[in-house]
Amino acid sequence: MADDKTPPSEMIRVPTALIPAVRQLSKLHREGHTIALLQGLEELMSKFDSSIDINVAKGEKSILQLEEKLEIKLEVITKKLEQMERAISTICSANASSRYNNTRPRRQAHPYQQPQVELKPRTNESLAPRLGVTPQSLITERENKSAKEFISWSRHRDPMSTGWEFSQEDGLYHPVK
Repeated sequence: MADDKTPPSEMIRVPTALIPAVRQLSKLHREGHTIALLQGLEELMSKFDSSIDINVAKGEKSILQLEEKLEIKLEVITKKLEQMERAISTICSANASSRYNNTRPRRQAHPYQQPQVELKPRTNESLAPRLGVTPQSLITERENKSAKEFISWSRHRDPMSTGWEFSQEDGLYHPVK
């Protein structure tokens, strides 16, 4: 059954500044920590979403060239992340089908059930991309719904089906089990 084979690894180039993060994500992947890997990817992506405002005159040639280079690099990073996501999906479905067929996976990282990754409280800016909305629409949803409705709404939008509730005390969203 050639379909049960794990696809070969692909070598990819990453910017030097991202090498430590990619190594850590690769280690999580090799150890079978899919949830931690996805969370690490999400945190890495949120680092690109910065609200730093650079005060430079628009239309300046060097700024336009820099914007073009950044767009190209972001497209490359996006494609690489999509490749990683497809690879993870393939591995997960292969593991699921091997369990369904009552065959053992190729190797198991740990003989016991892996612990759940503990989700950390998040700001508007870090939770919004996870739920696929803008920070402002996240605030609007929170303000227009009851606490229970907001938890349900966020649970349906979250990739891990985690509900989130807002705490007035610290101004952060906390995961709800």
